[in-house]
Amino acid sequence: MDRDPSSSGAGGLEQLTERIVSCRACPRLVEWREEVALTKRAAYADETYWGRPVPGFGDPAASIVVVGLAPAAHGANRTGRMFTGDRSGDWLFGALHRAGLANQPTATHRGDGLELDGVWVTSPVKCAPPANAPTAQERAACAPFLQKELAALTELRVIVSLGGIGTAAVAKHFDLRPRPKFGHGLEYDIPGVATLVTCYHVSQLNTFTGRLTESMLDDVFARARQLAASPIA
Repeated sequence: MDRDPSSSGAGGLEQLTERIVSCRACPRLVEWREEVALTKRAAYADETYWGRPVPGFGDPAASIVVVGLAPAAHGANRTGRMFTGDRSGDWLFGALHRAGLANQPTATHRGDGLELDGVWVTSPVKCAPPANAPTAQERAACAPFLQKELAALTELRVIVSLGGIGTAAVAKHFDLRPRPKFGHGLEYDIPGVATLVTCYHVSQLNTFTGRLTESMLDDVFARARQLAASPIA
């Protein structure tokens, strides 16, 4: 993966964040994210929703990158930070905390004091999509953001993809051949760059049904830490 030194590190990520937050490229997503921000959920009626694209966040020197799907309508689309303010985030940040990669197990809002150590959390689609289902065109429109994000993370060693869409986005970005099959706990080499570790998404569909358990998630991040400490193949 080619890296542009001028766009790498914290400075490059800050510039990219500004571009992401101001994006209005996909009319359907713009309309949906802003409608949700206006109508709100009853439980959050007194809050001001973010209602914009949600950039990645974490440690600019991260060796582990977590790639999800997209902001949740009443989670990140409300709070302005990925996996923040919803049950999926409770699972993700709980696991990161147990793995020693986060200073606290919860993420409720952008000023809650959460800090990640060695981890960057992002998504291939930056706006909340209706029914959590971005179109192929919307995914393609957002792809350059993920491309620049990964290029700016110069210490990248491991990518943990949550779900099939995240896995597909990573595979397409690195042009992995043959395309990785999605399943929980599978590993794929990205030659000279990183190891891809696939994981069931931390959605309620998976966590409420027991398809994904805390121990399964803990195993993924324990393995990610192990791989991050190993020489690149």
